[in-house]
Order: sequence, then C-alpha cells, then structure tokens
Amino acid sequence: MPATRLVDRGVIRVSGDDARDFLDNIVTNAMDAVTVERAGYGGLLTPQGKIIGDFLVVAVPDAEGGGFLLDTPLLQIPDLMKKLKLYKLRAKVTLDDLSQTTAVIAATDGGRLPADAGLVYADPRIPELGERAIVDREGADELVDASMDDYHAQRIGLGIPDGGRDFLYGDAFPHEALFDQLGGVSFRKGCYIGQEVVSRMQHRGTARSRIVPIVFSDRVIPEDGVEASAGGKTLGRVGSCANGRGLALLRLDRVADALAAGHRLDAGGLEFTLGQKPSFIRFPYPGEPEFGAAA
Repeated sequence: MPATRLVDRGVIRVSGDDARDFLDNIVTNAMDAVTVERAGYGGLLTPQGKIIGDFLVVAVPDAEGGGFLLDTPLLQIPDLMKKLKLYKLRAKVTLDDLSQTTAVIAATDGGRLPADAGLVYADPRIPELGERAIVDREGADELVDASMDDYHAQRIGLGIPDGGRDFLYGDAFPHEALFDQLGGVSFRKGCYIGQEVVSRMQHRGTARSRIVPIVFSDRVIPEDGVEASAGGKTLGRVGSCANGRGLALLRLDRVADALAAGHRLDAGGLEFTLGQKPSFIRFPYPGEPEFGAAA
C-alpha cells in the first residue's frame, strides 16, 4: 500500500480528565463526534475568526492512556502550544509536543494502511483521502514507499486545501479554507473562540473568497503564492500546484465577472481555468445558475 511520511506534520497530545471539554470549548469542530472509531477535523481561531491552526483530532484509546492527538502542521506547533497553554487556565489538562518522538504517515492512493502501523485512523475530511497513522518516529521510514510529492499531488487533485500552502494562518477565515465543506466547523455546538464571526458568515452568506481547484494548460504550473488576476483586477492567490493542477483562494464574484466579460484568468503569466467542482463542495460555482450571494 503506497504511503508517505508527512515530514511537515507534527503531533500535540492533549490528555487529562478535562481534555474533551477543554478542546470543545475552544476548537471549531464538535468534540462529541470524535471517538476512537472516528477522527475529527477542526481548527483554533483568533477572536476575530481567523485561523491560527488546523488539525485532525484523533482519540487515543483508554488502554493507551486516553486523551487526544492533534495531527497538525509542524511549523504551527509553537503557536498552537502557546495558545492552548493560554486557554488551559485551571482545566485538568496536560499538553505535550510529541513531534520529536512520533511521525505522521498517510496513504497516497486513498487506501488503507496496515492495522499494526500505529494509531491508524481514516482522514475525516473526505473518504478519498484514505487512512493516516501516527507512529513511533524510530522506524517510521520503513513504513513508507512514496514521496511527499505523491501525497500532495493526490490532495491537490481532490481539491483539499493545506494550511500554509493554500491559505495563510492568521489571515484566512474557516469558510475561505473550506472548513464548512469538510466537516471542520460545527454550527450546532456552543460557543468557541471566533464563533460569532464564523456563524455570521454562515448565516449571511458573506464568504466571497473560496479555495477552488484550477487547471493550467500544457501541465505548466507557476510558483506557489503568485497572484491571480483577470482584466486588471486581482482575483486572489494561487496556492499549491502539481501536474498542471492547483488550488487557489479566489474571489468567486470577481471570477464570475471576468468569465462573463471574456477576460483571461492569469497567474504568473500562465492562463488557467476553474477545475471541475469537487463533489464535496456545496456552494455555487461561477457559471452555475444558482451562483450569487451564497458564493
């Protein structure tokens, strides 16, 4: 089974009697849905509703000490640990950075991993991403036979954003990063940090910028992070790209106007088009009859 060691991911452990309630009070996803059989996806926000960090939340069986593991970008761990300690207050919670002793493994073909690979869990965002595992760092490389490029090409092809590549921490709202499409935010749970902004954006339909797939001709791709534009107007920013495809955070209303006016969509001097709408996306696309305020 093709698998990749995600060297850009780290692990934080949240344990203790209050671990579940502690997380539920601050993260975007509903923690009551996270069990040993099902991981969750969520994030931690600023009071203004911007994403500080996002993570997969994995429940640890009681026989292995209980608590939760946060599978998260390695570079965000210092900021996340700082914020988690700030919000801990008197909660009976222990926070540990396990990045020096663990590694994150992911299937690169949407399939399953060996059951004995470590703490194995299905990626909760979409089934096509397959399984992941948190394993002992020593010997982790023996479990992998595919490159990071293979994993990211699969992810990009599926339309799944990656924090730090496709949206910037401290700058993007959850709706822009597709949290609402990928089960990363609950609109039924109680308050959490940044909840008012997220709820307002949901109920008023004010998420004008979204990460969407794009396609370049001749499989030529620009550098990550270049500006996307059309007709002299900025559309947004291109994120990660592979095999002639990419993800871009775009103002969809401006894309719709550009398409209606017959303007070329450009990124780094390369023409692109909108890619096929992923099946998990429920908001209207430019060109669809229902496109409008809900976009």
